[in-house]
Amino acid sequence: MSLGYQCMGPAVENGAIVMRELAAPDALPRGLQTEQGPGHYRLTRDPDNRYFAWANGPQAIKPLAFASQESLWRVERDAAGALQFAAVLPGVSPQAVIGVRACDLAALAMQDAHFLREGRCDAHYAQRREQLFLVAVQCAVPASTCFCASTGDGPTPTAGFDIALAELADGFVAVSGSEKGAAILAALDLSLATPLQIEAARQQGQDAAARQTRSLPGHNLRDVLMGRLEHPRWDDVATRCLACGNCTAVCPTCFCHAEQDAPSLDGHASEHVRIWDSCFGESHGHLHGFSVRPDIRSRYRQWLTHKLATWHVQFGRSGCVGCGRCIAWCPVGIDLTEEVAALTANGGQA
Repeated sequence: MSLGYQCMGPAVENGAIVMRELAAPDALPRGLQTEQGPGHYRLTRDPDNRYFAWANGPQAIKPLAFASQESLWRVERDAAGALQFAAVLPGVSPQAVIGVRACDLAALAMQDAHFLREGRCDAHYAQRREQLFLVAVQCAVPASTCFCASTGDGPTPTAGFDIALAELADGFVAVSGSEKGAAILAALDLSLATPLQIEAARQQGQDAAARQTRSLPGHNLRDVLMGRLEHPRWDDVATRCLACGNCTAVCPTCFCHAEQDAPSLDGHASEHVRIWDSCFGESHGHLHGFSVRPDIRSRYRQWLTHKLATWHVQFGRSGCVGCGRCIAWCPVGIDLTEEVAALTANGGQA
């Protein structure tokens, strides 16, 4: 705060852990855990009264870089009646985000790959992204929905952070990941971590990974999924899916969006607005005169095969980081790992 950062961190809102501004250091909640399962999320108490014993909430970094709704440009009619166009860029202050998980760092790297492509850099995303200072935290208590170990994205942060913390019984083991992070750690009155503390942090991460009970059957499922586009499981999951879009809203890697114009009532100005969208919506697959994905079966198949198969073509890896949010926040409890296991049975290893 003394360096001018708006500090964002965990807060309890509507029965869930969300990232909100922290007014003071003692605003950081303590003693919380999360109980998660398919279609289930509840806050519980941590018997050890730790700061970061919760696994994750519905959202973390994504809304801070890729805004859920924002104006891209504005057009106004001048005195002569001519239209004048102007870009609308966000006014962004530096933000320090405290409590970022390894899965969300991996997801942010994929958002960067999409929005910061050479020659196609998104100015709105870039401006927000540049202002982020990320304080990551090792996941010591994974939820039952977590499977980041099987995707290779957690539970211990390894890259993409400014500072990473591992919470132990006697304090935190901290490591810098950038010059900005090193400068902040150097300014604090810290002692060097002992070999025992460093080993305890390492072991804690390994134990957390070992406790995860869900997994994907391989890192690259492109060939097996694209070879099973007519599998009967697509019909089965379509009978349960509501096409509500919850899974895409909470997914830290989804970047689909729609654009619409918001004219003023007097007709003299209009703003071109970008909003989050979902491939589960009928309009998302609409072309001139028809929809390329007219039913829930085709929309669920599009989401899953893009996320786990064709994402490899675009970005060189799967689009899933194993955070498990799509499982916990699905109102009918559809489990991505269960669906993938059914689709890839007898040939899913990659």
